[in-house]
Amino acid sequence: MRLIQADPVRRTISVSLTQVFVWPFVYLIFLMLLIFSKKETFRTETRYILFGHSLLVDLIFLCLTDIVVVLSYSFVVIPLRFCIPICMLIGAVTACAPLTIVAMCMERYVAICMPLRHHAISTSRRALLVILMIWILSSINPFVDMFILVRTASREYLSQLTYCHYEIMVPEKMHQFARGLLYIVGLVVILIVEVFCYVMIYLAARAASGDNKKSASKGQRTISLHILQLVLCTAEVMCPYIEAVVMQYDINIYLIVRYVNFLAFSITSRAVSPLVYGFRDEKFHTAMIYYIRCKNNTISSDTIKQS
Repeated sequence: MRLIQADPVRRTISVSLTQVFVWPFVYLIFLMLLIFSKKETFRTETRYILFGHSLLVDLIFLCLTDIVVVLSYSFVVIPLRFCIPICMLIGAVTACAPLTIVAMCMERYVAICMPLRHHAISTSRRALLVILMIWILSSINPFVDMFILVRTASREYLSQLTYCHYEIMVPEKMHQFARGLLYIVGLVVILIVEVFCYVMIYLAARAASGDNKKSASKGQRTISLHILQLVLCTAEVMCPYIEAVVMQYDINIYLIVRYVNFLAFSITSRAVSPLVYGFRDEKFHTAMIYYIRCKNNTISSDTIKQS
């Protein structure tokens, strides 16, 4: 591993700002996962199981991308073969996010539009099977890209020093275009499914009354936020292609573009999940407030005893 010299002041400021933006969300997501693990109700309901999986995926993604961004801003280059496992995991969790979103939308659709069949369809066992399928589907592309890279790339390319970003696994232009096109088509299909769920829940909200109408309207707003999250995921997918083009001309501009994209799309899209459930879902919000208050009371009691 070697380090390329850079302006230490700018490097320190950039890395520090990244931590300021990333780690509050990492802490919040970790706290929510802790609450999820402690409440049996959350571990048995399909919607919360999918939400817990979404939080885990976001946590892995934020930690890995934060490491990659810090390495880039520190001008650290490492052997490409050590970057490949990191890039594969980032690629898998990136694909997991929209698939988990569509699973959560389908669960809300079943709960609101087919309430009598909801408990029979949305079981915890099926939720775990869906999560397994999500990981299998999300891992296909990274493994295919890795296989093609190992089979076609030269030994010199595999042993070179580089910055860690997924595009090192798809050096061929046609491969990049095909991968990007396939991913965009997948996101369009997911968007169509989400719009379908939104329209059906909207129609259910208009036809419902009383508590059912309130539940349908809340589900409608939840799916609206999921659609926003999917739009951010789509923008995030396009960012590496822009960064790869910029990197060929100027490494400093590339780092600026990568930094802005990371803050604007990667972090923002991961902040929507805590917003949707952590603060809008009454049951999870109550559990969060209870847990935080208990922790604060424990800390206050310990402080009083020590004094």
